[in-house]
Amino acid sequence: MEDAEKGSQQQPDSIPEVGEDAVTSVPSSPPPPTMTEEERQELQEELVKVEDEIQTLSQVLAAKEKQLADIKRKLGITPLNELKQNISKTWQEVTGSTAYRRTSETFSQASLKATAAFSNVGSALSKKLEDVRNAPTFKSFEGRVETLKTKISPSASTTDPGDQNSDTPTTESLPEDSPTPEQPMN
Repeated sequence: MEDAEKGSQQQPDSIPEVGEDAVTSVPSSPPPPTMTEEERQELQEELVKVEDEIQTLSQVLAAKEKQLADIKRKLGITPLNELKQNISKTWQEVTGSTAYRRTSETFSQASLKATAAFSNVGSALSKKLEDVRNAPTFKSFEGRVETLKTKISPSASTTDPGDQNSDTPTTESLPEDSPTPEQPMN
């Protein structure tokens, strides 16, 4: 009994890897005592058969992948085209989803509310500016600015064009490149 406990302590319980390396990763051990030589031989044959099937399937898969690539090349399907199609398909799936529709509707409603709010703000500002412009203080200020403008730059109608002794030059006496009194310099 002590020998059985020592044996279980020496070999830790481990799970072999899945795949081709699984057979080679399991340490070889003598067959269990309940297995006959004939059963062992049958299992060995089955093992070889399964390994051959795996090898054949791998070769068939490689051939099919090559055939697929040739067909795609003949059809002009490039990896970029495939990517575009995948993105397009994914986009259609996303836009068709319930979550996307709900989000889109929410954004649409928010946009309408924001537009209405900005419109109201714009109307209120326009009304307020109109009120300011019609206020007596602004009218007085506007009048003073107009008077100051008239005093600083007299118009052509206030100057007598026949008066050659005038301090302000007439249009005929100005060089071609200089601005007229009515034209501000840029």
